[in-house]
Amino acid sequence: MIPLSRPLSCLGLAIVLATVAAGAQALEAAGDASAQIRRTSFGVPHILASNERGLGYGIGYAYAQDNLCLLADEVLTVNGERSKYFGAEGKTVEQRDNLDSDLFFTWLNDNAAVNGFLQAQSAPIRDRLEGYAAGYNRALAERKAQGLPVECGAGDWVRPITSLDLVKLTRRLLAEGGIGQFAEAVVAAMPPGLAMHRPKADYSVALARQQAFASERGSNAVAVGAQRSANGRGLLLANPHFPWIGGLRFYQMQLTIPGQLDVMGAALPGLPVINIGFNRDLAWTHTVDTSKHFTLYRLQLDPKDPTRYLLDGQSLPLQQQAITVAVKGADGTLSQVQRQIHVSRFGPVVQWPGRLDWDGKYAYSLRDANLDNTRVLEQWYGINRAKDIDALKTSVAKLQGIPWVNTLAVDAGGRALYLNQSVVPYVDQAMLAQCSDPSLAGPLVVLDGSRSACQWKVDPDAAQPGIFPARLQPSLERADFVQNSNDSAWQVNPVQPLTGFSPLISREDQPLGMRTRFALQRLQGRAKLGVAELQHMVLDDEVYLASQLLPELLDWCKGTERDLQAVCASLEAWNGKAGTDSGMGLVHFANIMEALGDQPQIWRVAFDPADPQHTPRGLAVEQAAVRALLREAALASLAQVQEGGMAQEQQWGQVQQALDGTPVPGGPQELGVYNAMVSVPNGAGKRLVVSGTSYLQLVSFTEQGPQARGLLAFSLSSESASVHAFDQTRAFAVGQLAPIPFTEAQITSDPQYRQYGVSERDEQALVSAGK
Repeated sequence: MIPLSRPLSCLGLAIVLATVAAGAQALEAAGDASAQIRRTSFGVPHILASNERGLGYGIGYAYAQDNLCLLADEVLTVNGERSKYFGAEGKTVEQRDNLDSDLFFTWLNDNAAVNGFLQAQSAPIRDRLEGYAAGYNRALAERKAQGLPVECGAGDWVRPITSLDLVKLTRRLLAEGGIGQFAEAVVAAMPPGLAMHRPKADYSVALARQQAFASERGSNAVAVGAQRSANGRGLLLANPHFPWIGGLRFYQMQLTIPGQLDVMGAALPGLPVINIGFNRDLAWTHTVDTSKHFTLYRLQLDPKDPTRYLLDGQSLPLQQQAITVAVKGADGTLSQVQRQIHVSRFGPVVQWPGRLDWDGKYAYSLRDANLDNTRVLEQWYGINRAKDIDALKTSVAKLQGIPWVNTLAVDAGGRALYLNQSVVPYVDQAMLAQCSDPSLAGPLVVLDGSRSACQWKVDPDAAQPGIFPARLQPSLERADFVQNSNDSAWQVNPVQPLTGFSPLISREDQPLGMRTRFALQRLQGRAKLGVAELQHMVLDDEVYLASQLLPELLDWCKGTERDLQAVCASLEAWNGKAGTDSGMGLVHFANIMEALGDQPQIWRVAFDPADPQHTPRGLAVEQAAVRALLREAALASLAQVQEGGMAQEQQWGQVQQALDGTPVPGGPQELGVYNAMVSVPNGAGKRLVVSGTSYLQLVSFTEQGPQARGLLAFSLSSESASVHAFDQTRAFAVGQLAPIPFTEAQITSDPQYRQYGVSERDEQALVSAGK
């Protein structure tokens, strides 16, 4: 590593660029790779190389400097090796038992699937993956020599990685929107005769994790077109709500190959592409969609044998796949645990007691469309290079590699786009009518597995057999705006509702989420929109539901008894926001609304599909039954606050905090808080943020190119000793968005600018010298 700290002049920069290009070409001929890593404020890396392998090398090296142990831990997880080092009873970041996790990922990432995925990649993607692994390994060797970070523990489980490990991380990402939510149900499935030997699994935790998928990976996005933007050009707000820990923690960086690529944004661990970001001509973001990415199949079992099922009257055997994982015992010795995964032609059998039972008559298989999605990296590779909305649409329609998110984008010309074109099983309304059982209606789509006619339809225009082609999925281009906050495509822009799609893709006539209603309230009208207006949508920390219901709640308070005066006083003193200076009224309001959330009778005006932006509305405090519910909820909230160790005079920033104690603004998305946060109890009177606003990006196109502001709310590094572990978190706490350097002039003039070079040739020379 060659450190350079002095900003370069224009001539000096040109010399560096030319040197990097010439040097990298020579290294490429020798099978080596090199990159320049330029760091700006908050340690953000801007990675410059002349070829794909060199770019990957720089990404892997920079990432391992900031998050070595995080990636090492995720690699251990996706290889099914947690029990080998930490024992079967330990927990993953997602609070899944190590053994269940290991069995699941050993099955998911079998050699055939992983090698097949890698072989399906283009040469540039393979080069970038190989470079990433080599760069990570270079940094690992250096950091081992220096002493591994405390987050690595004993470090005996931290090892060099390969491109196959990165493929496994990618497949884990694909499974997040489908079968990954059923890991325990896959590995615990057993025929009825063996049910008594089924390992115990905490399905309540698994169910809670499944239900929390959208809230912990939700997002807001607004794309403003030329008609409404203040300068007549494109404007984008990206506000993904992703985990602050683990394998879905974003990393901010810029990737540059002179003359070929220049893109800035955020990427997930192990992915050598920008997932959410911008280039000179295009800015884009994603929100978790409401589409279905898997279906269940109810198998009609052979009456003579519950390990066989009937398809078109023919009895077929369930295939058995033996999965073996190593488990470390209390005495340190290793043993082998084996489990049989049962698989029909639709997919693995899943067993969820009380929900998806395997008895003598039926069993359930799960088919996940994204398990055959080998195009996901190529998809973001294409988006990173797209020059305008047309190029983005063409790339997505051709590759169909977006796994489980919507896409919103603007270009420099002022065109705003919404796409709900992810990987969705081709099951239309007609097939649902013929193949689904009305008695099984619910959030899960269950099809008849006894008839081949109920297999997913195949369209020649689709990039993958069994998924909808892009032409049958929602797309909307507008000159004013499009927005999404994890609702369906229906009300992306109310002026032009999107209707008539398969229920697996998008549903209309469903109540909108409160964040969507808040966004539409802010966006509709004729006023021009600039960066400040979009920034305020997030950083104002407004609780939309409070603006709708708090006055009526305070009216109810006037008639309450003395035992609820503390709750009512907090509500009256509360500012209606979820800022760090907000009082305990926020906590009481959130508790009360959560308790009333499944009580439709509380609304004075019920949901009306003809007026989705304003219904349901009104708190029916004039009804005795509603007043009784409110009293019960308020008393429960008072007890909950006292039991949680919170004081009535506390501010929200003293309660909701980052790991280092930094106050964190934002609140529950169910309340319509655009700056949505998920926090969990963390000691007396404290809550630890685990998910929420992550990479916040505002991009405005100007005559000088893109101008961007934002931050990574949880900061760049997951290592507590790093100076970049909490610096952006502290800026986020006080609402300070920083300029995001993009051009060479912006990068080299940054007050914290420094740069260094890394190359495989230097690494090999060090090894040869015995250093």
